[in-house]
Amino acid sequence: MTTARRSRRRSPRRRDRRGRGLRGLMYPASTPASRTRAEKFDALVLEALEPIELRWGSELSELDLAVDEVPEIDETSPEDVVWGQGVLADVGVPLARLVPAGVDPDGLPSRARIVLYRRPLEARARGGEDLADLLHEVLVEQVAEYLNIEPDAVDGGAPE
Repeated sequence: MTTARRSRRRSPRRRDRRGRGLRGLMYPASTPASRTRAEKFDALVLEALEPIELRWGSELSELDLAVDEVPEIDETSPEDVVWGQGVLADVGVPLARLVPAGVDPDGLPSRARIVLYRRPLEARARGGEDLADLLHEVLVEQVAEYLNIEPDAVDGGAPE
């Protein structure tokens, strides 16, 4: 014997509970509004790198670019934190780091890379255009350090 209660349990649960409409994405995936903050930041990084890459593409072929949320810190005390070589910091907060080519912890050769720290960079920018300018400045500084030349040469000068 089947009662009304048993038949209700067998029916699939409705997605449109309480008449609020179907749940799903607020914006279609093809629109810019659907991108996350990290995806928008990555797009700004690539946009800021483009003019540098056009000028210095052949010299930068062995350089990788990475984005981390925040820098890794082993010490928890602010007095004990000392940033190593290749770190570009603003008032004690690292914005980017140039990691030279070498050997990784597994013993494999690694390529040189610039690591940008998204959260500190976003915190220092007032808006989208300010962030794009800051990213360009940071990338110019790090590429200049990688190439061992002046930042002015990277930004506006011809390759040597």
